[in-house]
Amino acid sequence: MASLANSSVHLLLLVVVLAAAADAVTFTIVNKCGYTVWPAALPSGDGNQLDPGQSWAVYVPAGTKGARVWGRTGCGFISGGSLGQCQTGDCGGTLRCAAVGAPPVTVAEFSLGQASKDDYFDISLVDGFNAPMAIVPAPAGGRRCPRGGPRCAAEITLQCPGELRAKAGCSNPCRGNSTCGPTKDTEFFKKLCPETVTYARDGQGTTFTCPAGTDYQIVFCP
Repeated sequence: MASLANSSVHLLLLVVVLAAAADAVTFTIVNKCGYTVWPAALPSGDGNQLDPGQSWAVYVPAGTKGARVWGRTGCGFISGGSLGQCQTGDCGGTLRCAAVGAPPVTVAEFSLGQASKDDYFDISLVDGFNAPMAIVPAPAGGRRCPRGGPRCAAEITLQCPGELRAKAGCSNPCRGNSTCGPTKDTEFFKKLCPETVTYARDGQGTTFTCPAGTDYQIVFCP
């Protein structure tokens, strides 16, 4: 009887796990850069090292609000990722992150829907720029995303004005200021990457939508 009870518990746990996985959205993070990127994701807190050409799958529950993905550059970690530092996007010197990395940093932002509610997503340069990025939706079941996904392929760091230059990135002075923008500095970012959010109230076609349940590729250096 005890063996039967244990089997029933294990079966129930397996059903729960499979149900959760079926209701999760897959973010496939791809590094097409010629250098290593250390992506991180919230709210899961996951982090990883992706050498050029590598990819990594992150599973996010449907209905998650405030999901974030960003890349870190110039990192070095020891002790299994518990100690280190990154030139850009650092989140307290650890491979796994509890908060969005330090600016300047390019951020993919998601608010995931459920059932009949849509996903909403964007690429934000409000915290500055450290790596080119694109979000590529993969809707299921013949469904379509009206506008596809945003893309910021420009190497902004190489064109960054002197007053905005940061170590391995380009700063945005509107960071943390909800009333800032548009300014000549945000227009610099907008000119190079018109589909991105460049200040807090930037609504110039910067929010994209897809049906709930869509999976996404987040590509560095598209």
